Amino acid sequence: MGITLTHKILESHLISGRLIEGEEIGIKIDQTLTQDATGTMTYLEFEAIGIDRVRTELSVSYIDHNILQTDFRNADDHRYLLTVAKRYGIWFSKPGNGICHQVHLERFAKPGKTLLGSDSHTPTAGGCGMLAIGAGGLDVAMAMAGEPFYLKMPKIIGIYLYKNLKPWVSARDVALYIISKLTVKGGFGKILEYFGPGIKNLTVPERATICNLGTETGATTSIFPSDEITLSWLKAQNRENDFLYLMPDPDANYDEVIEIDLSKIEPLCACPSSPDNVRKVQEEAGKPVAQVIIGSCANSSLRDLLIVAKVLEKYKIHPDVSFEINPGSLQVLENLVYLSAFKSILQGGTRLNQSGCLGCIGMGQAPPTNSISLRTFTRNFPGRSGTNPDFIYLVSPETAVASAIKGVITDPRELGDYPKIEIPEKFIINDSLLIPPLPEEKAKKIEIIRGPNIIPLPPFDPLPEILEGIFLLKVKDNITTDDIMPAGAQILPLRSNLPAISEFVYKNIDPEFFKKALEIKNKGLAVGIVGGENYGQGSSREHAALAPRYLGVRIKLAKSFARIHRSNLINFGILPLVFKNKKDYDKIKAGDHFAVYNLKESLLRGKKEIEIEIKGKEKILAISELSMREIKCILKGSRLNLACSS
Repeated sequence: MGITLTHKILESHLISGRLIEGEEIGIKIDQTLTQDATGTMTYLEFEAIGIDRVRTELSVSYIDHNILQTDFRNADDHRYLLTVAKRYGIWFSKPGNGICHQVHLERFAKPGKTLLGSDSHTPTAGGCGMLAIGAGGLDVAMAMAGEPFYLKMPKIIGIYLYKNLKPWVSARDVALYIISKLTVKGGFGKILEYFGPGIKNLTVPERATICNLGTETGATTSIFPSDEITLSWLKAQNRENDFLYLMPDPDANYDEVIEIDLSKIEPLCACPSSPDNVRKVQEEAGKPVAQVIIGSCANSSLRDLLIVAKVLEKYKIHPDVSFEINPGSLQVLENLVYLSAFKSILQGGTRLNQSGCLGCIGMGQAPPTNSISLRTFTRNFPGRSGTNPDFIYLVSPETAVASAIKGVITDPRELGDYPKIEIPEKFIINDSLLIPPLPEEKAKKIEIIRGPNIIPLPPFDPLPEILEGIFLLKVKDNITTDDIMPAGAQILPLRSNLPAISEFVYKNIDPEFFKKALEIKNKGLAVGIVGGENYGQGSSREHAALAPRYLGVRIKLAKSFARIHRSNLINFGILPLVFKNKKDYDKIKAGDHFAVYNLKESLLRGKKEIEIEIKGKEKILAISELSMREIKCILKGSRLNLACSS
């Protein structure tokens, strides 16, 4: 049988392990990216490793999340990130240059290369034939230090696309269709590889949208082949020398194949409050809309905004709707102006914001009370918008602009003829906000500037032989990293200050969690968390592991874990265990005392079943699914401790 595209890239980057499903493998990372919400901590970790310069082919530090400068803290972080980039040989993308995934797709993505990013939507670059994976900041820091990235070999799911999308149906609708079929946990342990005749009709930005939103299924990554469409994109970016023709073998052997007739997909929306709560737009039509936003790393490309501009040549935005656009990059904005598309956007009734994540990460753009907001964003988890409760729908740019015009949720097909747009063969390239790395000798002379909000990492103590403590909190299925460590304009500026940000752990679920956790920790006991299925889905933010660890959390017992969060727990010495019998979840309550004896010995012997004693109740069996490398991380107290001791 033939070889998949994914296997070809993995084989060329394999450092350790075998490409057998479920086995741990280590792969070489060619490129890394960080953004400012995760990057400051990532570079503090990189500094702690003690490497003099990054050892990747290319690393980029983007400023796109914490771009509101309401006080000194975000501005100080940006200056720290700039000086770190100069010191260690890293590209720096200044505020205003754009969203990391859009800019990386434009200026750096290379077919056949590997990319590791401290942002869960890093798979966006899969639209350009990269094997691009989201991870926690410490994993990215280790990759910059030249260490392999470790993961369990996923299944490869082939998604066969055929026929063409109908007018007013776009890549966002394809992605929502896939999410609806797989759900927010159906992609766990899988890579989604697209092939078939239907891909020929999807541009690189459209492919990138599909790869980006594959993250919402829990997939490790998504990838499209590199073909003549990819070459056209790279030529338009004046990067044709980066092109590599890369396809799966015609008889490639996939673990599973999903076939999708593109012509049968209709305009879709993800209803409140989960990306997999997908319905046809027609079924939600007529509901009044107060706010519509087009932006985010999923749908802010030139193609997306040209569609909007064309529609607004004919229509105006409804007076009751706040219609906002966050362009994906400086390049997108400048090319809109050059193509004379900017005028209709402004005259149509649009509020134009700077290039950045903004409302997608809860940095402003909160919707009004008890109102519907339509967004081309990536997630609609409860309260993520900054308003709680909120009523957030995820939609395509076509559905967004149609609804903004009508003032109610509207199937875009009601607007009549689909507008024709032309993507230029050559884009205007403006890299004035991209700062290249300094030569090594000059870099060594750079002083790193740290503001008062930038706090060094604390020490991480090793795992004790006997783990005794209290299960402080019990939570339901599909708990997100937003639930564990909220985002938003109040909290994001604290990403470089672990003691301060720890006060917000589980704030929206138990406002007293911080106080209770410290009380348990100060008694010399461990804090435990009990979770349901898919614990830790969503953002890659390692603060959802790092801050609980600071508060004394040493064990999390769940029905199952999301991939990135599980890795983050291990990286910071928190033991992730799963119930052997999921019915035992019902036997534990918040406040139960627990003890795990002979823990080190059991782990080092490779014992899979771990016995947890619950005071006053029967013992519970949990399963350790840790590799020996992961066990060493847990025992040392963190992957950083392990790296510094080896």
